[in-house]
Amino acid sequence: MTDTENNLLNLAEKREGQFAGMMEKIYRAAQPGAVYSEPVTAGNYTVITASEIAAGGGFGSGSGSAGLTTFPKQETSEPQTEPASGGGSGMGGGGGSSGRPVAVIIIGPEGVTVRPVVDVTKIALAGVTIWGTMIMLLGRLRKARKH
Repeated sequence: MTDTENNLLNLAEKREGQFAGMMEKIYRAAQPGAVYSEPVTAGNYTVITASEIAAGGGFGSGSGSAGLTTFPKQETSEPQTEPASGGGSGMGGGGGSSGRPVAVIIIGPEGVTVRPVVDVTKIALAGVTIWGTMIMLLGRLRKARKH
């Protein structure tokens, strides 16, 4: 194997290890301990928070090498083909995870109660999106009627 091939192989193995570590961190977010909090007890009541967890990731790689390059000969008009040097490769990846509380589980003398956690920001963003879509559609309808 050439030095270039050895370097590329070493780089690929290093990136594979980095990717495996990243994916392990992402999937760790989906563990039951991440979804349900540790119970908190106060008097006769125990409270547990339930969360929504999302995780994802991906990666890609590519490589290339130079092909044959055609140069015109100086003396004649016939093209001359010479091997070109060069090439390259690359790898990349990314991922992430997020979580947010969605419910509170309350265990007390009266039994178990589950109360939702209302995300006002999410509701507001959904409302803005709906209104924006409606305004855009009404604008298109107006333009279509004019033509």
